[in-house]
Amino acid sequence: MHISCPDCGAINRIPEDKRQQPGQCGRCKSALFSGQVADLTDASFDRFITRNDLPVVVDFWATWCGPCQMMAPVFKDVAAQLPFDARFAKVNTEQAQATAGRFAIRSIPTLIVFFQGKEIDRLSGALPAQQLKQWIQQALIKCRQV
Repeated sequence: MHISCPDCGAINRIPEDKRQQPGQCGRCKSALFSGQVADLTDASFDRFITRNDLPVVVDFWATWCGPCQMMAPVFKDVAAQLPFDARFAKVNTEQAQATAGRFAIRSIPTLIVFFQGKEIDRLSGALPAQQLKQWIQQALIKCRQV
């Protein structure tokens, strides 16, 4: 199984049976399953999305967006609750305009779940933690059906 490091972006190969155990990045030695949210740019987006064997939940946001600011701690908390189920990342649409344009981000926050580089599900608007977690879990079920 291939897992991208949320800190340095390095691709780490780990045995499938060790997925539920905390491991560390071979390059930077940070925890692979810390529940940390990765910050993606136009340059790092494709590699992170396509080289993870786990689904990737991406929050498209902007600094000036009030609902995005309210959603940020909720997204971080849910990521910490599901560290072995999915990778979590954020894309600042002001800094990664090419990526935001490619995925036709028209309103923010927009959440997209990717699996094997393909968009599986999308949601626009802020949600409370329980509803966000429930939406992500339903999207993860769709990933298993692909």
